[in-house]
Amino acid sequence: MKPLVMIVEDEAALVTVLRYNLEKEGYRVCEAMDGEEALTVFAESNPDLVLLDWMLPALSGIEVCRQLRRKPGVREVPIVMLTARGEEADKVRGLNTGADDYITKPFSVPELLARVKAHLRRVQPSQPKGVLEYDTVTMDLGAHRVTRAGRHVHLGPTEFRLLRFLMQNPGSVFSREALLNAVWGPDIYVEPRTVDVHIRRLRKALNTEGEVDLIRTVRAAGYALDASVTA
Repeated sequence: MKPLVMIVEDEAALVTVLRYNLEKEGYRVCEAMDGEEALTVFAESNPDLVLLDWMLPALSGIEVCRQLRRKPGVREVPIVMLTARGEEADKVRGLNTGADDYITKPFSVPELLARVKAHLRRVQPSQPKGVLEYDTVTMDLGAHRVTRAGRHVHLGPTEFRLLRFLMQNPGSVFSREALLNAVWGPDIYVEPRTVDVHIRRLRKALNTEGEVDLIRTVRAAGYALDASVTA
């Protein structure tokens, strides 16, 4: 699966240009128009790289960068600041906050694409590799691909991480809170019932051909990947 690039920018015209050129290069794209939305979209999408505007409504790009870098699982995700601020002091401030790179507006699209490619190439070796298998489900971590009995299973980023965690711990029962900490991270503040929504999505994707439900619901306890007992 191609890397996912997140655009955080409140200028709609620039978002359109960036999305067009990134998708033309084969990248997947998600976007946010303000700082608060950026934190939410990041938690849901788990992007491989962030293009982050400095001047944003709600929360500034600097504050978004600062909050993202506080999260342990985000330390390896490249953050490239996009801004009209060209002074050296501003660049130093952005980099000290945790940004990996700094591109001053107006910028060359080919240069931006080259930097995106370079940053993704740098972090690519740290991406998880290997294959997980449970019952009829196979998860290729390197290719970011899931199959069940040979059938491709389309999963969103959160459902993929959720299934990966369950496949790494088959048979174990996890509470909603434990799944939130393991899959979303301890610093992401979402309602525990959010887990139920993603479990339903995961079940729907895995069971489209009427297969046995491998996810067991344990009343008042949580969920487990367990082929021995149906939910």
